[in-house]
Amino acid sequence: MSPAGFWIVLLLGCTALCHAAPTIAPTAPTSNSTVSPEEQDLAEEYISQFYSDVGTKNTSLRRLTNNTFREDLEAMQAFFGLEVTGVVDNETITIMKSPRCGVSDISRYGHFPGKPRWKKRLITYRITRYTPDLTQREVDTTIGQAFQLYSDVIPLDFKQIYSGTADIMILFKGGHHGDFYPFDGAGGVLAHANSPGQNEGGDTHFDDDETWTLTRRGVNLLLVAAHEFGHALGLDHSRDRRALMFPTYQYVNTYGYKLPDDDRRGVQALYGSRTTQPTAKPTPPTAKPTQPRPDPEPEPEEPTEDLPNPKDEQCSRSLMFDAATSIRRELYFFKNGYYWRKNLQGISLTKVSRKWPRIQYVDAAFEVPNKDVVYLFEGNQYWGIRASYAKTIIPGYPKSLTSLGLPSSVSKVDAAVYVPTTGKTLIFVNRQYWSYDESRNRMDYGYPRLITWDFRGIGSKVDAAFENYGYLYFSSGARQSEYYLPYKRVMRVLLNYGWLNCY
Repeated sequence: MSPAGFWIVLLLGCTALCHAAPTIAPTAPTSNSTVSPEEQDLAEEYISQFYSDVGTKNTSLRRLTNNTFREDLEAMQAFFGLEVTGVVDNETITIMKSPRCGVSDISRYGHFPGKPRWKKRLITYRITRYTPDLTQREVDTTIGQAFQLYSDVIPLDFKQIYSGTADIMILFKGGHHGDFYPFDGAGGVLAHANSPGQNEGGDTHFDDDETWTLTRRGVNLLLVAAHEFGHALGLDHSRDRRALMFPTYQYVNTYGYKLPDDDRRGVQALYGSRTTQPTAKPTPPTAKPTQPRPDPEPEPEEPTEDLPNPKDEQCSRSLMFDAATSIRRELYFFKNGYYWRKNLQGISLTKVSRKWPRIQYVDAAFEVPNKDVVYLFEGNQYWGIRASYAKTIIPGYPKSLTSLGLPSSVSKVDAAVYVPTTGKTLIFVNRQYWSYDESRNRMDYGYPRLITWDFRGIGSKVDAAFENYGYLYFSSGARQSEYYLPYKRVMRVLLNYGWLNCY
C-alpha cells in the first residue's frame, strides 16, 4: 500500500515532522531576521511536505527555487489565515510547530484526488482489536455513533459484523501493527485511515498507546473516529477551523454533536443527501439548479487562430482560466477563445465566436442575475448579453471600458465578479480593483484599491473570478482561492482544473 493511502492526525507533543520529510535544497528566500537557521530549515521541510506539488499527496523531493518556495509559503499562510507575506516569520513558525495531520493541506474541494467513494449503500465494518481504556460496549457504541454522524446526512448505512472481512477493518494497536506505518507512542501519531477502495480501502487504525476516553481528557474517541471515517468515506482535509476535517485535533463538546456544515457539504457532494437519492451535482455546491434544462450547445469547431484549442488542458494541474462566470446557474470557464460549460449533464467545450459571433476572446465576465444580464469583456470594450437567451447581444453594445468609469489608461480587464449580497461588481486590473455599484450604475468613491488591502490571502493579482452558492472564487495562475466574504477570509486553496470533472 502506498504512503498516500494513510491520513494521520497528530496530538500535542508532536510537530508537523513526525514523519520524515525530504531534505530540501537551500534555495529558499530570505527569512525574517528573528527566525533561526533551524526554524528556516523547518519551514522548508514543512512547505515541501504539505504545500509542494499542489493537488497531490506526494512528498517526494522537489527542488525549491526562491519563487516556488515563496508561492507555496503564501498558500500556507493563506490557509491558516496569517498575513500573506511570503516570508518566514515567527507567527508562521508557530503554526508550523503546532500538532497537525500528515496530509497535504491543498486539495480539491476537500475530496481526495480522483474523488474515490463507496459504490454501494451498505458499508460493513469490523473491530478486530479493542482498547483496554474503554469497555468493548463503549467502543462499539462510540464507533457506531461516529458512523451515524454520516448516515444521518448521506444515503449510506453502516453495519457492524463480528467475523470475516468487512469493508472497513478497525483495530487499536500501538507501534508496528502490520501496515508498514508504525505508530510512535503516546503523544504522537493518533490514528490513520485509508480512502475508499478495494481490499484495505477504508481500513482505520487507532494508536493504542494513547489514552482513549469519551470526555475532554485524554483523546476523545468519537471525534477522532469521526474524523478518520471522513477519510474512509473520501473526505480530505478542510481549512475551516470549525470543521471536523480540519487538520489538527481539537476537542469540542460531543453532547448532541452533529456533523458541521462544511463536512456535511463535502460528504453530500460525494454521496448526495439522506432524504433524496444521490444525483450528479456541481462540485463543490450541492444545490440543484432551479432553471429549466437549456438547449444543447453546438459541437465545438476546430481552431482557426494561433491560440490552441484548450481541450487537452482540461485536466492539467497547471490549467489557467482567462475568465469565469455563472449564466443561469451554469458555470462557464473561458480559455483561448473557447469556453467550458459545466452543468448537471457534464462538461462541453465550445468556441466563443460560435456562440457569440461578434466576440472572439473573453478576458473577463460576470453575471448580474436580477438584471438578467451577463457582461463579457474583450480588450478595451465589453458586451451585454441577455442571460435568459444567452446568444442575444443587447442593443447598444459593445461599450468602452471608460463608460463604466474606468480610466482611459485601462486597456484590458483581468477579471470581474458580481457580489449578490452587496450589489457591487468587483473589477480587477493588474494589482488593483474597482467597485461598481449596479443599483446606481457608477463606480464607488475611493477606488481603485490594492487587492491585498481588502482580500487577504488571495494574492496580489486575479486572472478570473466568479460567484457560486455564496462563495467567491479567485483564480491566480493555476491556483484558486475559495473566499467567504462575510468572514473576509480564504476558506480553501484549490486548483482550477478541479471544476472540470477531472476524476
